[in-house]
Amino acid sequence: MGSVWEYANPVKFSRTVSKVLPFVSVGALACLAVGLVWGFFFTPEDYRQGSTVKIIYLHVPAAMVAINAWLMMLVASLIWLVRRHHVSALAARAAAPVGLVMTLIALATGAIWGQPMWGTWWAWDPRLTSFLILTLFYLGYIALWEALEDPDTAADLTSVLCLVGSVFAILSRYAVNFWNQGLHQGASVMRVEAVTGADTEEKVSNIFFAPLMVCMAGFVLLFLALVLLRTRTEIHRRRLKAIEARERMA
Repeated sequence: MGSVWEYANPVKFSRTVSKVLPFVSVGALACLAVGLVWGFFFTPEDYRQGSTVKIIYLHVPAAMVAINAWLMMLVASLIWLVRRHHVSALAARAAAPVGLVMTLIALATGAIWGQPMWGTWWAWDPRLTSFLILTLFYLGYIALWEALEDPDTAADLTSVLCLVGSVFAILSRYAVNFWNQGLHQGASVMRVEAVTGADTEEKVSNIFFAPLMVCMAGFVLLFLALVLLRTRTEIHRRRLKAIEARERMA
């Protein structure tokens, strides 16, 4: 059995992506179609939030992927800093725009969900604030890659930026555990309670939980498919620039 580091070879990585990508893409589309249709059309209204609760099928998966995308970028950046594998740096770069889109989806759907529930589109809640700062780190990370011409220098500096931004990725996930005040509810996705349970205020009932899990699987697979596709594209673009550079020197 080969080592996982074999896939640091750009050629082998690209070939593997070509084989795996169709299956991941089909899985993402299937999960998203089933989960969203199931959640939006075949689940009842919540007894307190009405049909507004159904935005959970977009908001929660997008927020989850946005946070974990940055953590994936952190791992890839550490691999680059330690082992200098270009594929890992390019994977981190490829993941950033996808993670940014997920943060924007989470912020937009959170505002739409929060307005009727809290009476405001935005609150400087610890979790919301740290998530907003994470969004700014995404923008800074992408801008830094675009601003530097030397790819190795860009990879070094963006890796350091990724290390710093990871603090806010962690806070976005666990802020409600660190601070009790704030409008945003605590962890509820993994706390399941029957619809008729005595304590349903901070728990997702079973009837909403199952389609939510399908949606989350769909978002994860979609993220994986996009990152694989974009990483392969970055590898090809880097190779093309190297060929153009050699031709100019010839």
